[in-house]
Amino acid sequence: MNKRILIIDDEPDIREATQVCLELAKGWEVLTAGSSAEGIEKAAAEQPDVVLLDVMMPDMDGLATFQQMQANPSTRNIPVILLTAKAQPADRRHYLQLEVAAVITKPYDPLTLADQIAEILD
Repeated sequence: MNKRILIIDDEPDIREATQVCLELAKGWEVLTAGSSAEGIEKAAAEQPDVVLLDVMMPDMDGLATFQQMQANPSTRNIPVILLTAKAQPADRRHYLQLEVAAVITKPYDPLTLADQIAEILD
């Protein structure tokens, strides 16, 4: 099945590289947002199958973004995968308590990312 993925990350290079890899690897439709506000708006409007959400962002971090998505009935049921460079065991435990679908540590391998996402969603 063709999936729609929304990437919310403030780094244009990361968004672009990840988008290209997911499109090439799986032929998925990939939407991107460069800020939390834009991401929340796109998630509500586009209803993607999953959101890849960067934790460290300048305007509103990924955890606050996730909480806003959880508070909104139109985005509450969209699975969220956190992308983070902060992957200490304590951080991981904290993230998993939030009921995110998964946590993927940066730097991730863009070539295996599509398989990781497919596994998480199945």
